[in-house]
Amino acid sequence: MAGTETSRREATRVLPDSGWQTVVWDDPVNLMSYVSFVFRTHFGFDAQHAEELMLRVHHRGSAVVAEGGREAMEMHVEAMHGYGLWATIREVGTQ
Repeated sequence: MAGTETSRREATRVLPDSGWQTVVWDDPVNLMSYVSFVFRTHFGFDAQHAEELMLRVHHRGSAVVAEGGREAMEMHVEAMHGYGLWATIREVGTQ
């Protein structure tokens, strides 16, 4: 019984940290074409997907543009700030 509990704890520690999202928020400054450009350039999205996400940001106020580990999502947020976009990180399920 004790061995099972120890194995479960060890398995939990090695699971990948993937429950995080990068959220880009609407702002009154950046052109919609620029936001699409950033999504294509940074994330490598094709034009159609970048446009869909940009429109979601524009019409709904925000869009999830990436999901994964916390460190990777923090790096995306920093990159979005570098492009002049407003972005945050959030844990999945905390919307």
